[in-house]
Amino acid sequence: MAWNSRVNYVAPFRVMHLLEMAQAREAQGHDVIHLEVGEPDFATPAPIVAAGQQALATGKTRYTPAAGLATLREAIAGHYAEHFNAAVDPARILVTPGASGALLLASQLLVEAGDRVLMADPNYPCNRHFMALAGAQVDAIPVGRSSGWQLDAPLIEQHWQAHTRLAMLASPSNPTGHTLSAEALQAVFRAVAAKGGEVIVDEIYQGLNYDDTPLSATSLSDQAFVVNSFSKYFGMTGWRLGWLVAPEHAVEPLTRLAQNVFLAAPTPSQYAALAAFTPECRDILETRRATLKQRRQVLLDGLAQLDLAPDLPPQGAFYLWLDISRYSRDSQAFCERLLVEENVAITPGIDFALVGGEHHVRIAFTNDVARLQEAVVRISRFVSRL
Repeated sequence: MAWNSRVNYVAPFRVMHLLEMAQAREAQGHDVIHLEVGEPDFATPAPIVAAGQQALATGKTRYTPAAGLATLREAIAGHYAEHFNAAVDPARILVTPGASGALLLASQLLVEAGDRVLMADPNYPCNRHFMALAGAQVDAIPVGRSSGWQLDAPLIEQHWQAHTRLAMLASPSNPTGHTLSAEALQAVFRAVAAKGGEVIVDEIYQGLNYDDTPLSATSLSDQAFVVNSFSKYFGMTGWRLGWLVAPEHAVEPLTRLAQNVFLAAPTPSQYAALAAFTPECRDILETRRATLKQRRQVLLDGLAQLDLAPDLPPQGAFYLWLDISRYSRDSQAFCERLLVEENVAITPGIDFALVGGEHHVRIAFTNDVARLQEAVVRISRFVSRL
């Protein structure tokens, strides 16, 4: 049978092969340190769990409006007002099944066959794949230290073409963890507006900032499409809940798409998420952010001794993007050998970068300090043999 040809543009996630290998080794009795998956070892905060349990116990399991519970949209708008000084009308917010649902809506609305989309390289691969499934051509622009590992305004002006429709940014980014300043974001908005294009800003890791104050594009523009999630900062990965902030004129077609694509986000998850904005939950989340900052430093200090620390430490998220070229030019083989020989699971860079991915890896600092220190010891032993 002939499949839709666009499926051919969706590459496999190689880290899943590493995860399967790691799980097989654990089943054999090996002590594997998992630093490959973008999910910290924290449980969902208790206030959120309790709110979800109450929703189930009281029968709050029926469909919500396609754009989400009005109370949750208002709570998200309040979050922007309180923490980012942004006046976001709740009517501009659509609650979605994960950030993936938000990206699906945005991609289906904004691009079609023949359009081109600018993104940084490296980038989260699903961002490319959503655009490809919508028929667009992604121009992945290699970035590095000179642009802060971000797609900035000069790069956008340099690479914008006649059929370019959209620029997509991520701050903090996956896999590098780097952010865009308010000045850099404003420059991007000006550059894209001058071309008559659109901007999507991925803020999925917003709040997980360590060296700068969290920033939202919503405080700078009411024309950007802003994607966020309850998975990362709020610790609700398996609850599958995210949201999209859209310009006012885009809300109606996006709502029609939501009605037809997924009908509504999970109802118990929406009621649970209301507790994410309480002061009690905020205290828990900020304590976890401080813990992640400590973990980041432990890894940076340990890897610096192996000449593996990144040249520009990440300001956010929970990843380190490491250049392993002094040890290997095959990141997949490097990761597989590290797993087999030292039982440390990390992610090959070819999952994220079309250029240079073969000599980069991503490490997630999603385990406790003792395990991270042990991982550094094992990595040190491994690279000493290369």
